[in-house]
Amino acid sequence: MHYRSLGRTGVRVSPLCLGAMMFGPWGNEDEADCVRIIHRALDSGINFVDTADVYSAGVSEEIVGKALVDRRDNVFLATKFFMPMSRNDPNHRGGSRRWIIRAVEDSLRRLGTDYIDLYQVHRPSPDTDVAETLGALSDLVHQGKVRYLGSSSYSGSQIAEAQWVSQERRLERFVTEQPPYSVLVRGIEEDVLPAARRHSMGTLTYSPLAGGWLSGRYRMDSSTGPASAARPAARFDVHTPANRRKLEAAEQLALLAAEAGLTPIELAVAFVVNHPGVTSAIIGPRTMKQLDAFLPALDVTLSADVLDRIDEIVAPGVTLNPADNSYGDFELRADRRRR
Repeated sequence: MHYRSLGRTGVRVSPLCLGAMMFGPWGNEDEADCVRIIHRALDSGINFVDTADVYSAGVSEEIVGKALVDRRDNVFLATKFFMPMSRNDPNHRGGSRRWIIRAVEDSLRRLGTDYIDLYQVHRPSPDTDVAETLGALSDLVHQGKVRYLGSSSYSGSQIAEAQWVSQERRLERFVTEQPPYSVLVRGIEEDVLPAARRHSMGTLTYSPLAGGWLSGRYRMDSSTGPASAARPAARFDVHTPANRRKLEAAEQLALLAAEAGLTPIELAVAFVVNHPGVTSAIIGPRTMKQLDAFLPALDVTLSADVLDRIDEIVAPGVTLNPADNSYGDFELRADRRRR
């Protein structure tokens, strides 16, 4: 395993990060099996685990905590806050100081640890001053409950604003950004990746299979998309023009993978981890079989010819379906456009 520098923190992490979103009722309800998957990932050399309080309403964090008993010191542990944790209380969410102080204690308890290596804001908030969020997070760093801070799904302008506020107010800064990135979702190449590199941030990309579209299972004659019944139609309804374009590209990419002697999963993950602006790609297996399908990508280096072919299928900086761009989407709402 060749470990990479996490921005300029001095920390070194594996190029694959184990995402824990599918551990618990959202994916795999067999707790013992989830623990085995985590241990298998750690035994393979992965030293980076990412979860969030909202995943299965905290169950994911609990499973990760149990799996890391006696192995905590060897793992760079990340979690996130922001998403609603209560249907009834409007303040059990967001980036306010009030909620952050409560949320971190809940996560520490569920994870069974006294510190979190990387504490991330799950989404930007259009109605919360970033100084409010960074001020509360800075206090957690000074208290030793959190080591580093990160953002997730921030646009390039939001990244720059947060860095400026940190410097202007003398607060701890975000040292990582976690955006969506895959062959089908390349929008971050335009400004998010350059902004993160300009500010010496580590970049932890999620959804390298584009929510399952790049797994190799879905072709142009597919009548349904990846688990489409339970997922947003804008992203998974195969009958929309944007998602038909995704199916067409996925089919071409599967053929390219076969020509290169790779599985579609290996091609998709290698494309992400080979990008010089990416520190670590977050993989989210639900089963041991899925984890084992991800791991070989670590040994794959894509040739210039293969990368050129990928660029012909999906051009650099292009996201085939804009609904897949989850970063900074509130800035593009109809009421914020000129028309």
